[in-house]
Formats: sequence, structure tokens, C-alpha cells
Amino acid sequence: MRNLRLFVPVVLAVLAGQAAAQTYPAKPIRMVIPLAAASAVDNAARILAQRMAENMKGAIAVENVPGAAGLIGAERIAKSAPDGYTIAGFNDSIMTMLPNLHAKLPWDIVKDFDPVSLVATVEWGLVASNGAPYANAAELIAAAKANPGKINYATGGNGSPQHIAMALFASSAGISLMHIPYKGATQAALDVAAGQVPVAFQGLATVATLVRGGKMKLIGVSTPARHAQFPEVPTVAESGLPGFNFNSWFAIMVPAGTPKDIVARLHAEILKALADPDVREKLNALGLTARGSSPEELRVATREQLAKYAHLMKQAGITAQ
Repeated sequence: MRNLRLFVPVVLAVLAGQAAAQTYPAKPIRMVIPLAAASAVDNAARILAQRMAENMKGAIAVENVPGAAGLIGAERIAKSAPDGYTIAGFNDSIMTMLPNLHAKLPWDIVKDFDPVSLVATVEWGLVASNGAPYANAAELIAAAKANPGKINYATGGNGSPQHIAMALFASSAGISLMHIPYKGATQAALDVAAGQVPVAFQGLATVATLVRGGKMKLIGVSTPARHAQFPEVPTVAESGLPGFNFNSWFAIMVPAGTPKDIVARLHAEILKALADPDVREKLNALGLTARGSSPEELRVATREQLAKYAHLMKQAGITAQ
């Protein structure tokens, strides 16, 4: 009888969880993006959220909480109720770079969040203001070697993917550049377009419109082969730095402890949205490649990327200051 008394509450809890999942979502879902509006992840998140909301017959509101390269927004998500109504749109900087930059964070990417799915990889490019005298990676490298430490580059903040990408580029090329951090990738890109800073590494999703509009020039892509959206632009590897490639990812996570049935529903809805040709086309036009993964695959990838960046950032001398 004693065991039965213990068993009944467990059964009731399981049934309650299943019932919640069946009626989910019963209210609007909040997708928090700890990055600036119009960033690569933000652009992709809005495409994904719109299609998921249509399919789920509910509302998904995208909320930008930028600041400190994602630290502030990630902390807010970590402290949110694990009920499926707050989900996180993270880039791999938040997931695997920031933890390697800061010995003490108010959250732990492994312990405080549960993975749902990889959404897309963000392809990257080397951009320059129209007035900058660089037409490709080789010319930038040559200029930097002739003027060590005198060429500025813009990033979305210390430890941001833009910072990591350019630091790795500089380290691989044996050059010294001056880091100019901004509060977000979008503002960094706009200041390159305005000629305030001559160069930057940026996700193509952030700068594609600026490039196509003639506001800045794309002088190299960091993909292994030329990008289908910009076939006339050489890769960084073929135009100055053999073997160099860099990309990042966009993934969905939830606060740790979110019911597994709800995680499974979100996962299924993400994959359904990503299978839509219109969604894939929109992502591709922005310089992203639609992916998708199981929660466990994302968990493994996160752990592997944490170890990878620990090594690369130490090798490149990237620190929190």
C-alpha cells in the first residue's frame, strides 16, 4: 500500500505532463534572441517563428534582448519558467564561445538549458566599406602586414562570433588588427557600410542586403567553396589564406527541466518548418543553410564545440578583455 501511495502521484504527474503537451501551446510562446535585431540569428528566428506559429495555430513573439554579446538575454532565459513558453534562439557564440571567455557566468550552457534542435548554419564573409582599398583577403593581409595594428575591424562585442572569426583570421595570417567592439553585429555592420570602420567578418545573413544594395563590398566568403548566392566572390581560402573556413550556427534551446513532451513537440515543429521549401529558400537567400538535428545531436555538438573553441581561442590569444 505504501508503494501504491508513492506511485499514484508519479502517475498523476506524468498524466498531467502529457495533458499539458497535448494542449500546448495554450498561450503565446516567447522566443528570446539575446542579440540585436536584424542580426543573422534574428533574421532566421523570425522566418522560423512565423512558420512555426502558422503550423501550431498559435503566436510566437520574437523578443530581442541584446547586450554583453548575449550574456544578458541568456541569463533571462535561464531564469525563466521551464514550461515551453520561453524558448531561446542562440548562436554558437553564446553556447560555446562565451563559456570559454568567462570563468564565471550566471548560467551554465550544459546544466541550465536543454537542447531542442539545430536550425541553420550561418555562412560568413569578409566585408569592407566601399572606400576601403581591399578587393580580397590577400590585399587585406598585405596591408595589415605593412601597417601592423593600424587597421580597425568592427565586431558585435568582445567574444562575439565576429570577434572570434577575425581573431582566428588574423592569427592564421600572422597579422595584427585593431578590434573595435560594438553592442551588436548589426551596428558593427552599419558602421562598416558608413565607412567608420574599414573591415569586419559578418554572417552573410546580416550583411547580404547591404552588399546587394551596394552599401558595402563582400571581399571573401569563409565557406569551403564559393557561396551560391555570391558566386563571383572568392573564398578567403582561395584569395589569401589557404585552408581557412568559418561558420556559425543558430539553434533552439529551452530552460532546463522543460517537460520532455513539450521539447519533443517543439522539435517536431522546427523540423516541419525547416522542411518547407519556402522557409529553406528564405534562409538560403539570407546566407543561411537550413539544418535540423535531434536534441541529443545538438547536445553532443555543443560539447564538442566547447572543447574546440577552448583550444582555438587559447591558440589565438583571445581573452575576455
